[in-house]
Amino acid sequence: MSSTIPLDMSALEQARLIREGAISSEELVTHSLQRIRRLDPNYRAFVSVFEGAIAAARRKDRAVGRARGDLPPFHGVPIGIKDLNLVRGTIARFGSRAVAHLPLPFDDWTVAPLRRAGFVILGKLSTSEFGSMPVTEPDIHPPTRNPWAPNHAAGGSSGGSAAAVASGMLAVAQGSDGAGSIRIPASFCQLYGLKPARGRLPNQFGLPDRRLLYTSGPMTRSVSDAAAMLDVMAGLVDGKPHWAPPPPQPFRERTIGFPRQRIRFLVHLALGPTDPEIVAGLERALGVLADLGHSVEEGSLPDGSLEEFLPLWQHQVAQVPIWSWHRTQPVNRWLGEAGRRLRTAAVHQRFDELNRRFAPAFAAADMWVMPTVGLPPPLVGAWAGLPAEKAFAAAAMFGAFTAVLNLTGLPAASLPMGRTQAGLPIGLQVVGGPFAERDVLALSWELEEAMPWQTIAPLGAPLSASGAAGCAG
Repeated sequence: MSSTIPLDMSALEQARLIREGAISSEELVTHSLQRIRRLDPNYRAFVSVFEGAIAAARRKDRAVGRARGDLPPFHGVPIGIKDLNLVRGTIARFGSRAVAHLPLPFDDWTVAPLRRAGFVILGKLSTSEFGSMPVTEPDIHPPTRNPWAPNHAAGGSSGGSAAAVASGMLAVAQGSDGAGSIRIPASFCQLYGLKPARGRLPNQFGLPDRRLLYTSGPMTRSVSDAAAMLDVMAGLVDGKPHWAPPPPQPFRERTIGFPRQRIRFLVHLALGPTDPEIVAGLERALGVLADLGHSVEEGSLPDGSLEEFLPLWQHQVAQVPIWSWHRTQPVNRWLGEAGRRLRTAAVHQRFDELNRRFAPAFAAADMWVMPTVGLPPPLVGAWAGLPAEKAFAAAAMFGAFTAVLNLTGLPAASLPMGRTQAGLPIGLQVVGGPFAERDVLALSWELEEAMPWQTIAPLGAPLSASGAAGCAG
């Protein structure tokens, strides 16, 4: 990145400046906190900011002075953690009134490696309740807004992560993805968001994950930051890799001589429409891929319906360990009530049947590309007042292109491919083969160079009165 303002640089550049003594972690964290105080009232990315962040940064600075060997890769760099994760000494709200707000004495399996990597955790970032919706509009705080267009949604469920990075409050953030919850907000907010392959990262709660839909991943403004964060989160830097086969070299090291790929693309799916401006953006990206020497041809996937996928999502929501379901939002109450009636064995059977249907289709090419989301970001509060079942059906269209990758467990990333005439960001989804994050990153690096994107939204973009009138929350 070309910015000379440290807060607007990549996280890797920030870490380099700290190691070289050009800036202290305390200075960087202070600047980030100042920007949060100025901008977050507009966007509601943070649900809490930690009082101890400055003290933690000072400890990082003392370590720089004492260091005789290599420092962790992100030493002293500020980061935010999604509020579906557990951070030592803080409460986890899960976007819900129904969760007991008790301080926790430990980091979860996602947060611990990020802390070991040297990050200074500034606070918790907003999420939709239990991460179940593609917009971030829980009852416990006002809706999270898109820094590029504040009348519109930042996406979900990692909406706070996206808004914090897109607005420049942070260079990087952690997100999680169960049906597109990293990739959808990355698409809406003009960011790079990576969903790793199933098995690449340990589940944050230590659960068996052979059939889990969700995993964690990085949300960044650059491919290199995401690749370096994946090394950390996957245990390749400090820790033990999970059950996915380890890569031949760290993810942050670019592949030399990346072979030209047989790429298939999708434009439409039966689960929802694709906006003409997004089709046009995809066509431009396909032209870039062809110019780069890749073989590009249209593909197709087997038919699938929301009704077939729905039991998997209902069962996942029903696993949230709460008793007071009457305090949850209507969509989650509807999902959880149905999910508690399902037998685990029947859900696993449905999971395996759908996987057997879709996995061979993806194996027909080296890689796939498609829109991340077939529609532009909706207005804030677009589904407020709808019955739960209708609200979920409307929301599900925004995950039409993403949810199938959580089912198959294939790695996938969203990267910016332009904006609509109204200025709304749109995203291109890049899909790799089994455990092929290196291919996803390699193609992403090529596209980042061929289609460079502006990385930070105009600071303090105004909220129009017309948009404020119809907001939920």
